[in-house]
This record gives sequence, structure tokens and C-alpha cells, in this order.
Amino acid sequence: MDRSSRNRLNERLLPYFAGDSLFERIARAVCRAGCLPRKELYEAWEVARRVHRRFRGGRVVDLAAGHGLLAQILLLLDRDIPEALAVDRRIPDNAPLLAAQLSSDWPGLAGRLTFVEQDIQQVSLTADDLVVSVHACGGLTDLVLERALAAGCRVAVLPCCHDLRAADGGGLQGWLDGALAVDVTRAALLRARGYRVYTQTIPSDITPKNRLLMAEPDAER
Repeated sequence: MDRSSRNRLNERLLPYFAGDSLFERIARAVCRAGCLPRKELYEAWEVARRVHRRFRGGRVVDLAAGHGLLAQILLLLDRDIPEALAVDRRIPDNAPLLAAQLSSDWPGLAGRLTFVEQDIQQVSLTADDLVVSVHACGGLTDLVLERALAAGCRVAVLPCCHDLRAADGGGLQGWLDGALAVDVTRAALLRARGYRVYTQTIPSDITPKNRLLMAEPDAER
């Protein structure tokens, strides 16, 4: 199966996810909803797994959330997360359908996820939050990082669509690919602002924009 496909998952693909693992159960719910590209399922799963290994508890705030799948997977992985917000300027009309399919299999999700149709600059954040965002395009990733920095909370982003004309490459473009220079500069900014930084990648066969940047306030600094 091509994990990078933008074709929507649907009920015809249910036989590909016949096992009992958490991922396959989530995938079956996504197939029944019939509204999410295959690529987004795999991106959300791979990011959620890595974020869960690093950060636990606190409210999840998924910015530029789309259907909010990342937030919902984090809720499934960590029962200590009390609630999650899925925030986007426009929430897809079928996002509640996906949430309903997941809640039908995991009733404990009911009441823990709230969709918020709002500009991400207007969302109130606290130091206990965990801010996440998958493929917030271009400078939107920088805005997500700035919001997290202002609140002093944990953050995880998977950047994409780097605007090399407007983004800060830290003067590193002579040594590094432009998009990589931008992401390295983002990591350096977090460190300069008193954060501990963790860098990972998700599998490149899902997306070539696969650099995962995670950070938390460094209590020792």
C-alpha cells in the first residue's frame, strides 16, 4: 500500500487493516468515515507515536488541525490527557463524522475533544498545554512555535511548504538545503529561548516533509 497516497480511505480498504493493533483499529474507523486521505492517517499516527513517547499529560491543542486526527490519536494513546482542542480557521464539514466513528469504537473519547473554528492567534494557551501541528504550511509553523513559546508550553511540529523567500534560514543556506536550514534555525530559536529540543523523522515513504521538531521548557536553564 502506498502510504503517501492522497486518495481517501474508504470501506473498500478495510481488509488491509484486519488486525487487532491500535493502528489498525484506528485505520478501520478512518475507512468507515471515508473522508481522510491515506497519507494523513499515516502522518498523524507516526507523529502521535513519537510525541507520546516524549510528552505525557496536559491538554492537547492541535493547531491547523484539519480533521483533528492527531489530537484524537494522542487522546487514545494517553489516558492522562484530560481534553484536546482541534483548532483551525475552517473545520472540515466531515470532521465530526470522523470523530463519531472513532468515538463509536472508543466511547471514552466522547466529551474529550472540542473542535474550535478560530484563528490560531486567538487561542488561549497555558504552560501545561501540549501544542501540536502537522504540516502547518510555511510561516504558519513559525506562528505555531511562537504561540507555544509565548505560553511556555511543550510543542511538536512537522513543518512543510517552506517559504524560502520569507523564512529565516539563519544564513545557513550556503551549507544546507534551504528547507533544512529553516528547520535548523527553528530548532536554534527554541534552544535560545530556553527550550530543550528533540529532533526526529517520520518515514520518508509517507512524506518527504518528514522532520519532526519537538521541544519543552528546559527546567535546568
